[in-house]
Amino acid sequence: MTTKANLRQLLAVPVIVAALGYMVDMYDLFLFNIVRLPSLKDMGLRGNELFQKGIFMLDVQMAGMLCGGILWGIIGDKKGRISVLFGSILLYSAANIANGFVTSFDQYLVLRFIAGVGLAGELGAGITLVAEILPKQIRGYGTTLVATIGVAGAILAYFVSALFDWRTSYFVGGALGLALLVFRIGVFESGMFLQIKNKIPKRGNFMLLFSNRKLFLKYLSSILIGVPIWFVSGVLIFFSPEFGQALGVSEPVNAGKAVMLAFSGQLLGDVASGYLSQRLRSRKKGMFVFLLGSYCLMIVYLFATAQTLSSFYIICACLGFFNGYWALFVTIAAELFGTDIRATVATTVPNFVRASVIPISALFLLGERSVGIINSGILTGTLVVAVALLALWRLEETFKKDLDYVEAKKSE
Repeated sequence: MTTKANLRQLLAVPVIVAALGYMVDMYDLFLFNIVRLPSLKDMGLRGNELFQKGIFMLDVQMAGMLCGGILWGIIGDKKGRISVLFGSILLYSAANIANGFVTSFDQYLVLRFIAGVGLAGELGAGITLVAEILPKQIRGYGTTLVATIGVAGAILAYFVSALFDWRTSYFVGGALGLALLVFRIGVFESGMFLQIKNKIPKRGNFMLLFSNRKLFLKYLSSILIGVPIWFVSGVLIFFSPEFGQALGVSEPVNAGKAVMLAFSGQLLGDVASGYLSQRLRSRKKGMFVFLLGSYCLMIVYLFATAQTLSSFYIICACLGFFNGYWALFVTIAAELFGTDIRATVATTVPNFVRASVIPISALFLLGERSVGIINSGILTGTLVVAVALLALWRLEETFKKDLDYVEAKKSE
């Protein structure tokens, strides 16, 4: 990125709007993690119910995102990237506002599922749009900008929840989403999509990804490389109070603060991983560095016993930094597939990764009962990183790849 023209392209309205949409997405996604205890206590839950039903509600939200990922991905390839950016934000904004009015656990559960469906569309559609409208030499910077601003939403959720009660925090998220709808008026559609809109009728064919072994393995590998991110977020950080107690941290760990610090680190990590991949001119090398760094910090997190609360929070922030290859991972997914299926892939892949927290947390909890919380964390973390490295090794390099092609013709 060396010219004023490139800078203008990076700061174009579609890029900024996609980034702000992902910010609101991340705000809502992690607001529940932060307000889990006070909101569930208001529903009348006590003791172990707070833990067990909190996990169940998180799983239901992730199931909603998995369903929404498929739904919005297909819509993005059939109707256009812009239709997803409008529809998804409208759905999760309405669900957010409704969350502020719930009076029972069952109501709350249903609305978290609906919010999950709405949340599923933002990142994939935004990354797809940005990747298709920017020249290949700077599209990595564009997707990094989207993810970096997006991660700020998780940090914003922490500060809003510190200022207001949990109901008002949900109202704020809904209002932010509705306000963003106004800014999306006039955003232009991807030229690559418009070129194939009337030429390729079978766009967004999700089953195409399972039509042959090579295509399926590429799709599966693009999912597996991102799973360690959600092991860190959905297990190590989500259960930070429990890990802190097991490690003998001097004071009780505040889950909301751990989330905020981890995502502050991830914000910087997203910038660093995107910049590194551009400098190395390789998506795979940049991701390899961050995967190894993430594993090293997992070991530090799980072996640093009898530490102070401040040092534990510092490790959370550093772990978040090496978790900051989220933009890089979604960019690779978008670049791996043709225009006729790209939105479907870029939207389903991150949501399959998010939903992976369901089997990962189940595996972790199974191990926790057998070998303890620390050893289970080590074993589960080692497994997901090893699988991610193998998947990364299998994938092609996409840094210089021309995205103006369709997958259906290649698969015939």
